[in-house]
Amino acid sequence: MLKHLVGSGFTGPVYPVNPTADSVNSVPSFPSIGALPTVPDLAVIVVPKHKVLGVVRECVATGVKGIVVITAGFREVGGDGVELERELLALVRENGLRMVGPNCMGVMNTSPDVSMNATFAPTMPPNGPIAFMSQSGAMGMTILDYASEYGIGISQFVSMGNKADVSGNDLIEYWQDDDEVGVILMYIEGFGNPRHFTTLARRATRRKPVLAVKAGRSEAGAKAASSHTGALAQVDIATDALFAQCGVLRADTVEALFDAAIAFSKAPLPQGRRVAILTNAGGPGIIIADACEGFGLEVAPLSDETQSRLREHLPAEASVANPVDMIASATPEQVERAMRIIVADPGIDAVIASYVPLGLEAPVIAAAINRGAEGCGKPILAVLMSKRGLPQGMAELDDTPIPAYRFPESAARALGAMWRYRQWLDRPVAEVRRFDVDGARVGQIIASALREDRERLTVPEAFEVLDCYGIPIAPFRIASTEEDVVEAARELGYPVVLKAVSQDIVHKTEAGAVKLDMRDEDSLRAAWKEIADALDSESPEARDAGVLVQRMWTGGRETIVGMATEPQFGPIVMFGLGGVYVEVQRDVAFRVQPVSTVDALEMIRSLRGYRILEGVRGEEGVDLATLSEVIERVSQMVGDHPEIQEMDINPFLAFPEGQASVAVDARFRVGPADSPKGRSW
Repeated sequence: MLKHLVGSGFTGPVYPVNPTADSVNSVPSFPSIGALPTVPDLAVIVVPKHKVLGVVRECVATGVKGIVVITAGFREVGGDGVELERELLALVRENGLRMVGPNCMGVMNTSPDVSMNATFAPTMPPNGPIAFMSQSGAMGMTILDYASEYGIGISQFVSMGNKADVSGNDLIEYWQDDDEVGVILMYIEGFGNPRHFTTLARRATRRKPVLAVKAGRSEAGAKAASSHTGALAQVDIATDALFAQCGVLRADTVEALFDAAIAFSKAPLPQGRRVAILTNAGGPGIIIADACEGFGLEVAPLSDETQSRLREHLPAEASVANPVDMIASATPEQVERAMRIIVADPGIDAVIASYVPLGLEAPVIAAAINRGAEGCGKPILAVLMSKRGLPQGMAELDDTPIPAYRFPESAARALGAMWRYRQWLDRPVAEVRRFDVDGARVGQIIASALREDRERLTVPEAFEVLDCYGIPIAPFRIASTEEDVVEAARELGYPVVLKAVSQDIVHKTEAGAVKLDMRDEDSLRAAWKEIADALDSESPEARDAGVLVQRMWTGGRETIVGMATEPQFGPIVMFGLGGVYVEVQRDVAFRVQPVSTVDALEMIRSLRGYRILEGVRGEEGVDLATLSEVIERVSQMVGDHPEIQEMDINPFLAFPEGQASVAVDARFRVGPADSPKGRSW
């Protein structure tokens, strides 16, 4: 640590403290913190774990206000380490210190005014607009090496370790107001306070992009993360929902994280998604085009004028459609002219220029791309497909607003991230609506179930809860005799559905306790007798609970609105296509409660099967405003009543505007509000 601090050219004094050494690395040492000639701003603690508390007490007595605890052996090892970390944190909090760590690899600030490398990393990246936090020390060191090798400018780096005091939330709150930070990157394995993160990140992403790699996406990865941070597999669903709601861009890999960071740190944001591709080889052009489509971009047609001007300057064999293939013999002059023509096309929002150096050095082509794009104000990304020439080509573009990549997919992925961020900035500020509901009655229903030691609400109770929150339900009656069933059907009107109410029968259809499409009294009486026999075979209590008689609704689109509790995140609201779509295709979207109107509409439109709701082949689309409001009302309901641990409205039948959309079935699981039982979707 001392070697790196001194070697990085730190602009302030560095004091080694060691009671048994006169000097460390030829730098005079002091026996204690109190013996120092001045009070340090920061103490980097690298001592055995049983000595850490004593050193921190020395810091308190001397007036040191900031500490970085490198030492491991705390909460991450369990046992006595948990109590040791608790004592450490209490000491820090009681005395007004701020602490990074313990169990971290340090902090870095590359500003020329500071030039501090207080980490294990042997090299310090160049100064730049990127701030980076890492929950993993090993990953942090690897990423700093990567940034140094490729010349990626890092402003500040923090290895959070156990984040006992300073957390990712603190860093976001600090960096959002730091003018030297233009892009915030995160490598995280678990959240401390997800809801506070949402508030901070939503505000920060309105000012600058925040990009994250969240480990534990797969079940195996989550198990590995669990041993290190306590992360759970189901947290990944909540993480995606959380990021979507607060504008954080999630990267699948560290490489993708830095691909996007390079673009954000250099190029302006696109105004739209229309992309032009310029290349000297057909293959890369096709790969880029495919990748652009996959990342939500459009390979837009060039105007007739643009194509005409390109033909004047390119060989006859060249293709002037998009992608523009200049062919392998393209000269730097032709690259520059083609760039100048393409960026002037008003129908193009961004350009990816790909070049395979065939006899020409990458720096020459990079310079030509830069000259052609100069002053255009649009994002230009370069792909220099040569390992030998890439560093020199990137160096040529270092002082330009053009990020450079080795592979075509990297550039398309980075531009796709920029487009997603542009959409976030253009997104209306989300406001959470509150509706006039009968929450008191719902509280009574839930309290009654808990007093009776029931985890599940009955069908009538479930429908009453929905009704209290203004969610439309299909009319129904509860009947316990054959004559009651017949009378209920007369009131509701045929056709009707019969369904057993008893909670003792879990799979009602398989048990013969559901009968559909009863169109007259004779078929209704026959259906009642079959259900009654099925109930009698279960238990007397099952017969006593009766059956639900409900008007049968036909047509519409089956959807599902649900909620599950994740212990760390709280209620997670779900929307998707119902029936076989949710069971087989799992075409669903999630958001963390509370859900705004904007969030709800995004959930609906994000489904793969959205066109089914929108209307296809001349069919009228469903009332999206009603669907959005149902999602929002469910969000308010589960937020108002934390005892609701899990619920489904399946199906909620959605109809076109002007027709009644209704909930046909609903299930609720409840429990004490202070002991949620999470469920993995």
